[in-house]
Amino acid sequence: MQPQLIFWITFGVLAFSVVFCDRRYCMLKDSSKAGRKPYSWSRVQLAWWTIILLSAFISVLFYYQQALTFSESTVVLLGISAATTATARVIDVSEAENPLVSSRSQDDEGSNLLLDILSDKNGVSINRFQTVVFNFAFGCWFIYTILKNLPVLPKEGINGILPDISTNNLVLLGLSSATYAAMKTTENKSTTPERKDGAAGAGDTANLEEQPVG
Repeated sequence: MQPQLIFWITFGVLAFSVVFCDRRYCMLKDSSKAGRKPYSWSRVQLAWWTIILLSAFISVLFYYQQALTFSESTVVLLGISAATTATARVIDVSEAENPLVSSRSQDDEGSNLLLDILSDKNGVSINRFQTVVFNFAFGCWFIYTILKNLPVLPKEGINGILPDISTNNLVLLGLSSATYAAMKTTENKSTTPERKDGAAGAGDTANLEEQPVG
């Protein structure tokens, strides 16, 4: 069996497993009170890279009967995805326990995978668009390089099948994920907080009767 075919079969089985777990246990969804929970970008990102890396590892193990060693850049890449997921989860738990957060975008009904991962409380956002495009593009390049190296091993052997990501590209992905996490902390914060004492705001002063002096 061709190694590329082994890769795609493994990729398909893993992707099906992720979809099944999501349908049954909402594995890729946000912690939400909505009936139809929206998809979480951080969880989708982690699943995306996990499927790619596991598919490559299993393909090499099955075809060459050897286990490849992930490079430092690959470990950092997976670490960025894991850290993004952990940070997003901490933010969600913090907001759920914060009485000042009256509504969360996560509690809105989900639409579909693409819109959910691209949107925050105010709709599709540029920071989410950026990190989704970057991760998708790098993931496609990763898959292309793996498929090219699987049948004919590079000079580094099986450990050279996975592409080595440059430091600048890792910084780019890290900054993109960090921007997503930073903006996520402000998504559910209201720009016009309610007055706890029920007093009128600045816009209501014109309706107040002028008080007599003396």
